[in-house]
Amino acid sequence: MTGIRLTAPAPGWSIDADVVVVGSGVAGLTAALRCAAAGLATVVVTKARLDDGSTRWAQGGIAAALGEGDTPQQHLDDTLVAGAGLCDEDAVRALVTEGPDAVRRLIGTGARFDTTDGGDIALTREGGHHRRRIAHAGGDATGAEISRALVDAVREAALHTVENALVLDLLTDAEGRTAGVTLHVMGEGRHDGVGAVRAPAVVLATGGMGQVFSATTNPAVSTGDGVALALRAGAEVSDLEFVQFHPTVLFLGAGSEGQQPLVSEAVRGEGAHLVDASGTRFMLGQHELAELAPRDIVAKAITRQMERHGTEHMYLDARHFGAGMWEQRFPTILAACRTHGIDPVTEPIPVSPAAHYASGGVRTDLRGRTTVPGLYACGEVACTGVHGANRLASNSLLEGLVFAERIAADIVGHLPRAGAAVTDPGPAPSPLLDPGARTAVQRIMTRGAGVLRSAEGLAAAAEALEALHDDAVRAAAGDGSTDGPKPVEPGVHAWEATNLLLVSRVLVAAARRREETRGCHWREDRPERDDENWRRHLVVRLTPERRPVLRRTETEAFGPVDPAQPSHCAAAPPNHPSDVTEES
Repeated sequence: MTGIRLTAPAPGWSIDADVVVVGSGVAGLTAALRCAAAGLATVVVTKARLDDGSTRWAQGGIAAALGEGDTPQQHLDDTLVAGAGLCDEDAVRALVTEGPDAVRRLIGTGARFDTTDGGDIALTREGGHHRRRIAHAGGDATGAEISRALVDAVREAALHTVENALVLDLLTDAEGRTAGVTLHVMGEGRHDGVGAVRAPAVVLATGGMGQVFSATTNPAVSTGDGVALALRAGAEVSDLEFVQFHPTVLFLGAGSEGQQPLVSEAVRGEGAHLVDASGTRFMLGQHELAELAPRDIVAKAITRQMERHGTEHMYLDARHFGAGMWEQRFPTILAACRTHGIDPVTEPIPVSPAAHYASGGVRTDLRGRTTVPGLYACGEVACTGVHGANRLASNSLLEGLVFAERIAADIVGHLPRAGAAVTDPGPAPSPLLDPGARTAVQRIMTRGAGVLRSAEGLAAAAEALEALHDDAVRAAAGDGSTDGPKPVEPGVHAWEATNLLLVSRVLVAAARRREETRGCHWREDRPERDDENWRRHLVVRLTPERRPVLRRTETEAFGPVDPAQPSHCAAAPPNHPSDVTEES
């Protein structure tokens, strides 16, 4: 255990429970409903409203072998190819074999998917899939429908929910076991200010960390809070360097920042073409699936074309769909485009890549357990080994669904027990970053750790991030001089900025270490995939001194996730960066 916590007031109120689930997307609400159904006192904590997480923004759908002639083995094969040699096959097999029934249970919960005239679930294709296996709802509003169904079920079950609450840190007992979480409720609801939910089981389902970049498809709440909490608590994270940039995000102009409108891969699945300004299709001949190649390949191809032509975007041409198909199949995307002055019925859509999904995260086993006893993780915050170096399209909702059910089964069967929470873990609280530096973090990451990476760019990013960290440390030390940096007051914006900085430092450290190009990690200076040295996972933990410690697994196997197991790692390759520690 690190003993590191954010600078925050002591909890002024508390709730006792068996399980606290942090997050209200498909993963969090599924886990909560299953635990509550088994009679466990379950509390759901969510950063905004119950339906404001990343799930409701998912357009394309949920992948499962539901169609005639499709099999879990074929779904597994496509997932392994997309993952570029780093998927954990056992995790993928669990996903694809349990996935179809999990989707059916979701339907039983109330989710309504689009159907064919014959009443079967309508299926489409997306990048990397060789078959139509993407179930969708409302045309391109799948996430919104899944969120609606699960939120309705949570309200019907009268689960205890705490909305508008930012989770701060993990509570642990004297033995290092999970004892709950601290959180700050942002002025609405039955509680206000900093409080605690005391529970022996904590499920992190906090979503992604897309806000570490200037432009992302992620909502504003995706600030890496779960990964940061886990790191401070001493948990291991893995594969954090593998950030998927969605190839087709609506281009809103140079310098656009924040959440950007997504143009779902399903548009290409239905036959849209990627073209340059002259109308030439550039994916032909680059991959057997052309526009439906895995996302990393398409994002790289678009980026290369942008560099070749000296432009900031390419185009997605679906004019041949006609107005009727656009209105019926993609009403959400059609409305978003028209809101920004583009009519895809009559003109190509300008698109460019933007940060979309974290394939890595808090390292878990097949039951969602992390390396901290009693702490679980599922959904985008977790690294189960399913995605490897690049997530296959529409596997994210399925992963959240399947592994949330697995977590609930483990908690119900083996509810952990914890002693009283330790109120003074030891080291001084983690210094807070000035909220005004949030934009600086995002621009550093976009410039140095975006789609195109290099040793030089990553080194510059690491140096700039460490300078921000040092500024925070100096400000927290506060020598009282009038011209020195002033300590940052605790608050939501400061906590979010601090989380973004921590996650960014760890991501860049891992990206510097991985000296190859694999999946969605693209090193211009190391353009080839190197299986001999790098078909391995990078596992990171944080020292009590707040420094990342990296180890490299001995093989591509994901390895055990057990706090009782000793860590083993391979020897460090030569010339690894000196600003992080290499564990052996």
